[in-house]
Amino acid sequence: MRKSTLTPEGYLPRVADAQIERYLRVFGAVEVAGPKWCGKTWSSLAHASSVVYVDEGSNTSLARADPSLMLEGEQPHVIDEWQRAPGIWNAVRHAVDAKRGTRGAFILTGSSTPLAEGEKQQDAEARHSGAGRIGRIRMAPMTLYESGDSTGRVSLAGLFRGEFSPCRADGGGARALVELICRGGWPEVIDMSAVDALLVSREYLASIWAESMPRMRKRPQTAERLAVSLARNLGQSVTYKTLVRDMYGSEEEPSGASSDDTIADYLSALRSLYLYDELHGWVPPARSPKRLAVKPKRYLADPSLAVALLGMGPDALLGDWQTFGLTFENLAVRDLQTYARALPDSATVPVRYYRDDSGLEVDVIIELLDGRWAAIEIKTSEEKVDEGLAALRRLKRKLTANPASRVRPPEFVAVVVGISEFAREVGELEYVLPIRCLGA
Repeated sequence: MRKSTLTPEGYLPRVADAQIERYLRVFGAVEVAGPKWCGKTWSSLAHASSVVYVDEGSNTSLARADPSLMLEGEQPHVIDEWQRAPGIWNAVRHAVDAKRGTRGAFILTGSSTPLAEGEKQQDAEARHSGAGRIGRIRMAPMTLYESGDSTGRVSLAGLFRGEFSPCRADGGGARALVELICRGGWPEVIDMSAVDALLVSREYLASIWAESMPRMRKRPQTAERLAVSLARNLGQSVTYKTLVRDMYGSEEEPSGASSDDTIADYLSALRSLYLYDELHGWVPPARSPKRLAVKPKRYLADPSLAVALLGMGPDALLGDWQTFGLTFENLAVRDLQTYARALPDSATVPVRYYRDDSGLEVDVIIELLDGRWAAIEIKTSEEKVDEGLAALRRLKRKLTANPASRVRPPEFVAVVVGISEFAREVGELEYVLPIRCLGA
């Protein structure tokens, strides 16, 4: 990575750095998007020659009046929090179009997708496509590898290349894993205790209810109840009716709050803030309509948000093994998504999950553009490894035993474990991987 004069002091390299460099070589502009406080601006500055902060001083009003003013600066030029003045997007797009062969001119950072009044999230994404001109990179809070809590000796990219060497993870039992879940991956908290870091996660959520929801013309209390329901149903493909029942129980919900349209609208609002991610279903034929028929599973952007929404702390989580397991799964999915997005030939939606009508479910499927794929089960401790391996082997048999199905075998299958010490191969291209060994 080239050294930028704007690189913040103490900057910790991120997995996305290589993606940013690559996209700057390919596209006229790059958007780095993700939840607030996840490190988008610092990563962008590490690749930039100049910056303007749209939310600083009178810049917001100036940008809304004349978006082209925000484009002034030595390139690559960072436009931070561009969504405060959505017209900037088209100004950048036109600037890239104006000169053939423009590459790496602008880096836009954003912590929300701007929605016009009454507009749905999917419509906003289409409106702001910038296809062919603006490449999009998704950032998340720090993975364990980025924060130094994983050795990274087992590389996801390496596994797809057939490279693996047994290794030992750094020590740490259930208490250490709980601390990592509660601390989360916000760059500013990685040197804090879990108890102190949870204050940051609670403040993060409070700012959404107090500031973001009113600005989006949403009821803060409804949004908060929905977010708590998502935390209670981590990794579950629940229906809107289940979410409403979970939100209000026997209470009388506000008028209209139970309609599918209302729940969809609030989910879109929370997703536009990158508060949660959806994991969609996977079946081998890319054109299969079943990919759209399987309901998505939902995970918070960071496991610490789930802990904060549930009003828990490290001791409470340690005493609730089921919730501990769900929040660890959230942590593992967060890290796997980051590592998968960094693969140079990852699919547009690189991480999905598998479930069929026989009851077989596998937590994570990672898919590449050339059709290669891998399957991963997530287990909290070694006691559940055999169960995970059984599901993975059943999946392999089901999909590849019949030659007429024309499904290629997986490149590898693995059980990612929270409380575990040794990364090892337990069968041909079958691995058990402690989360604290895993990296990009």
